[in-house]
Amino acid sequence: MHVKFQMTDDILIASVFGELDHHSAAAVRDEIDQTMEAFQCRHLILDFEKVTFMDSSGIGVVLGRYNKVTRKDGRIFLAGCSEFVEKILYMAGVFSLVDRQKNVQDALCLLKGQRQMQMEVSASGE
Repeated sequence: MHVKFQMTDDILIASVFGELDHHSAAAVRDEIDQTMEAFQCRHLILDFEKVTFMDSSGIGVVLGRYNKVTRKDGRIFLAGCSEFVEKILYMAGVFSLVDRQKNVQDALCLLKGQRQMQMEVSASGE
């Protein structure tokens, strides 16, 4: 299990590879948290395209990051989930809290589009 990071503005993209289970969850959680803190990220996209297995510990990683991100008035997205991972997350009720997108690009477009709309509203004085 490893995590690859990319930054764009205040958005952290964390691409997770391999199994996200009780053996790897703590390390993945710590790595994401440290990177978010170091770069002062407000939003998080968890790219699960390469996640091959996930158990309840992986659900805990997602929900814990949800709590951290929403405390900063940020948003979190799950992107690229396999059918298996999506089924696990759906059964756990994660999608009632966390947005999901087909891929990272779609999540980025939503976040950047939302930011543009907020800027336009602020500029118009509404």
